Amino acid sequence: MPNIQLANNLRYLRKQCGLTQTTLSDMLNISRQAYSNYETSKRTPDLDSLLLLASFYQVNLDALVLKNLQHSDTSGILSEDPAPYALASEKKTGNTIYLSEEEIDMIIQYRTLSHENQQIITGFLRANSEV
Repeated sequence: MPNIQLANNLRYLRKQCGLTQTTLSDMLNISRQAYSNYETSKRTPDLDSLLLLASFYQVNLDALVLKNLQHSDTSGILSEDPAPYALASEKKTGNTIYLSEEEIDMIIQYRTLSHENQQIITGFLRANSEV
């Protein structure tokens, strides 16, 4: 079932920001026609795309999908923290993953360690991982 409100919001936010469908389709790594289908309710974005768009426009996901952003007071709709997770890409599969602030901090700390200490941490993680 098409989500007409989502389509209207995507079109409205894009125009408010002065963006083209091509710009957004490039950001989402899809064709311009695929993005156009989002704005005409012929196709619904996948969850990864919705999260990326909500983060980009700094709106809550529920507001992006359900609320009429054209005719509402946007205070309370705009995210105070637009992205509780950072988007990353899994190297082996190319799948999108989401990193919390704590995970990002751990990566930054890991990178400051000596090579020897990085090997110790990596060995510990491999020995204790369920994967």
